Amino acid sequence: MIAELLAQAEQGEVALVFGNETKGLSNEEVLQCQAAVTIPTNPDFSSLNLGSAVQVLCYEARMAAFQGLPPVADPRVTPFESAPATHDEVEGLYSHLESVMTETGFYNPGNPGRLMAKLRRLFGRSRLEKDEINILRGVLASVRTPTAHGKKIS
Repeated sequence: MIAELLAQAEQGEVALVFGNETKGLSNEEVLQCQAAVTIPTNPDFSSLNLGSAVQVLCYEARMAAFQGLPPVADPRVTPFESAPATHDEVEGLYSHLESVMTETGFYNPGNPGRLMAKLRRLFGRSRLEKDEINILRGVLASVRTPTAHGKKIS
């Protein structure tokens, strides 16, 4: 079944459709699908929760797509991830962000409230990478140096 799914994916979009954990898919929903899959389970525990079912099918599809081997990195493709940002790089972003927000009037250091704490919490959850820090600092730098079609505005 997974091989058929992958073959169809080469021709266009495909979807894996899952029902809810209580009742699964309705008959009407099943009729909208072109194929049905059953995941073999232990007879003493005949069902999987939704997350487990999704994980099993995605794992099987990935393993089939790469024939059990990890994908080979293409040197022409920019890696999706970069190295994690260092503490100093993140602190540099916060300093840069605070100064630009102050310059633009968005942030009043005399009455700071919880803005910087909230921003630190937001970015802290995302575990910033070096490339992301560079992108964000580039955006901040562009606020300080407005351009029109690549030319500096005076």
